[in-house]
Amino acid sequence: MENIGLRLKALRSSRGLSQRRLANESGVSNATVSLIENGRTDPSMGMLKRILDSLNVSFAEFFAADSLAENRFFYRHAELAEISSGPISYLQVGSDLSGSQLQILYERYQPGADTGQSMLSHEAEEGGVILQGRLEVTVGKQVQTLSAGDAYRFNSSLPHRFRNTGNEDCLVVSACTPPSF
Repeated sequence: MENIGLRLKALRSSRGLSQRRLANESGVSNATVSLIENGRTDPSMGMLKRILDSLNVSFAEFFAADSLAENRFFYRHAELAEISSGPISYLQVGSDLSGSQLQILYERYQPGADTGQSMLSHEAEEGGVILQGRLEVTVGKQVQTLSAGDAYRFNSSLPHRFRNTGNEDCLVVSACTPPSF
């Protein structure tokens, strides 16, 4: 995966924003933006989402490659685009979703992994199927722990978060339409 900090710095610079202005607009401290851009810390998914939301950029756009292979229908596991790694890993089907109406992710949550205390929210609809392990899904004030074979689907504008409550990796295949994560 390319360095998140370098991508963020390039995006911020292309918008003509200072670190201080980006920090103010996203509600993240200036020091934190600096640490991220200099590769000295990796942001939580929730924090990165807040920063990207202030730039009006989705995760899919942020991690997209420069070009999309036309008429591509099939992807081997090794060809999935890694858009996040660490305790939570997201592999995306296709690297550039510009012009696409669907985002499909292969997600891995290590035991105890959590999308963060800040609830996620974005304009889309999403759903997923748990393939392995246990995943606590919070949507608004509703909380459910799902196991292999269970599924979820909701309007992504509702505040939500995900957390692996089990002792093994949790694997999920999810979809988001339009791509906004």
